[in-house]
Amino acid sequence: MKKYILSLAVLSAATLFTACNDNLDTDPRVTELTAATFPGKPADVVALNAATYSIMNTLGGGDQSGLLNNPFYWWCLMSDDCYGSGGLQDNVAKSLHHFTTASANQYEQDFILLYGGVSRANNQIETIDNVKWTDKNKSQRDQLLGEAYFMRGFYNLLLTQMYGDVPLITSTTITDDMQQEVSAEEVIYPQILSDFVSGANLMNVESGYGLQGDGHANKYAAEAFIARAWMFWAGFYKGVKELATGDASMDLIDQEGCKQLHLAKADVVAYLKDIVNSKRYELLRDFRSLWQYSNSLLLAEALDGEGHSYEFIKDMKPEDCFDAPGNGNGNKEELFQIQFLNASKWAIGGTYCNPRMYSNYLSCFWGLRNGATNDNGKRDKTYPFNQGWGQGTPSVNIWADWTAAENAGGYTDIRKLASLIDLDHELAAYTYEKDDCEESGYAVKKYADVNLDACAADNDSWWSQCEGYTSSSLDNKQQGDHFEDFYLMRYADVLLMLTELTGDASFMNQVQKRAGVPQTGYSLQNVQNERRWEFALEGIRFNDMRRWSGINSGETSYAAKALQAQSGKSITVRGKRNAMNMAHMTCSWSKRYADTNGFLPKPQAQITLMSGKMKQNPGWDENASPAEYTYKVLY
Repeated sequence: MKKYILSLAVLSAATLFTACNDNLDTDPRVTELTAATFPGKPADVVALNAATYSIMNTLGGGDQSGLLNNPFYWWCLMSDDCYGSGGLQDNVAKSLHHFTTASANQYEQDFILLYGGVSRANNQIETIDNVKWTDKNKSQRDQLLGEAYFMRGFYNLLLTQMYGDVPLITSTTITDDMQQEVSAEEVIYPQILSDFVSGANLMNVESGYGLQGDGHANKYAAEAFIARAWMFWAGFYKGVKELATGDASMDLIDQEGCKQLHLAKADVVAYLKDIVNSKRYELLRDFRSLWQYSNSLLLAEALDGEGHSYEFIKDMKPEDCFDAPGNGNGNKEELFQIQFLNASKWAIGGTYCNPRMYSNYLSCFWGLRNGATNDNGKRDKTYPFNQGWGQGTPSVNIWADWTAAENAGGYTDIRKLASLIDLDHELAAYTYEKDDCEESGYAVKKYADVNLDACAADNDSWWSQCEGYTSSSLDNKQQGDHFEDFYLMRYADVLLMLTELTGDASFMNQVQKRAGVPQTGYSLQNVQNERRWEFALEGIRFNDMRRWSGINSGETSYAAKALQAQSGKSITVRGKRNAMNMAHMTCSWSKRYADTNGFLPKPQAQITLMSGKMKQNPGWDENASPAEYTYKVLY
């Protein structure tokens, strides 16, 4: 079996700058300090690079203040494809789903972490030439610099999509201009796109970094994120809702690696086509191969005629299993991802040394709830899926809308059951817990942790049977044994972005063919549907909805109407099926979306720290009604 318990490739040196440094808890503008002689050799820059990346692990894993830090998980909760759900006490998840807040600093953790990432990238950019590079290792220098630019762009992209207009920090020496918020549309996005362009031009595969599945960004990841960032900017800020027929152009920043003056749609298309023409990436043959429930051990149990049998994967070929070469972690479809390490601990640490950061904690948050009865972790009830917090259950609407599309077209889309667990039909013995809230009858299959008959206990993970596994570093298997890569960019996204930008359906048709659905011509609605189905529960939909709506688009926008369509759907509450109809806790989803444009509130502690140089977002400020943005107990 392929060894699948991996670390972030750069993680080995990450402890140099990640040991319990909580400076950014009080000031997002503080930068890490280094000795005057550091970095002095290429290995030192590799260590800086590790520190820059390590923020991703704290975003992808860990549990702070009752909420997973992963921004893409937050966007799942904020979309129409998820409910907040969880238990009665899980108010943070429900706050996100209802666009409310239970405290003034509820969403501060990612604000701090992302500025920490920006700070580390700045330090890497500024000090890289302290090293006396030679012609022999110049390609390594350019790759490492390109990665720093890319990561700065990546962290700033997340910051602006979450919080809107914020300070732009481009140096470890803080100027007055950097100490106040600036326009994301006019100032920050040109810097983000310039950083991605620098990354694309500086990074190279010959450096030995950025190879398949090694955890590093490469030029193709940068090219893909040029498209994602530009499409959001053009749609959300510039109002270009149909990019196949519209365009927008921005001026870029003159910096190393970025010498082009403008960026328009034709440039973005060229970057995406460079990825396609490289032939380095391809769609996996079977969509299920992307997800850990298709592993060979579970398939063997399905075929051996003994014990449990998971019928959904019984028809899979062994070469298509998650742990077959080319599939699963580090697969041929992923351009960029967060990787994890067998070193997680149960305890919660500080901002930069949370010992849960090495586990893909999404598997725990989306796991099947195991509350008062303590039954849902038992194989006889939930095989092959394990227990967890049950926060962010799929909405009634994603299943209903998907089924309606199948019925209208007379086909079965394998992605639906590859992405969602139909509890009534797949897990007939499943029982709802007495403190469940907002249960839809569905659960998330992507990233779901998997059990085996071969495992020693009910809640062991299949990872315990993998080569390279050791339990010596773990003190809570339910919390720690989650090692599936979290996808940040898949090749399927490259293809669907190309169709949306060009109107050429041949790229989208490749994605449809893999799913076994009819290959359609281009229309914006067809692209919207394909993106919703292909990336269900991957955190992509919410910002797609926003860019198809445009800023300040009111309660009749695509996003507002899709969110409001949740209202009135039957849900299970406190273990009682169909006990209530879904309703917004304070007003309506359409109003909360229109009031906020989908932005989160900036943490009040950071606004206070900035002494009036950063202001609260609309929908959360003094002009908004506290009764509409303040969390309210519903169940």
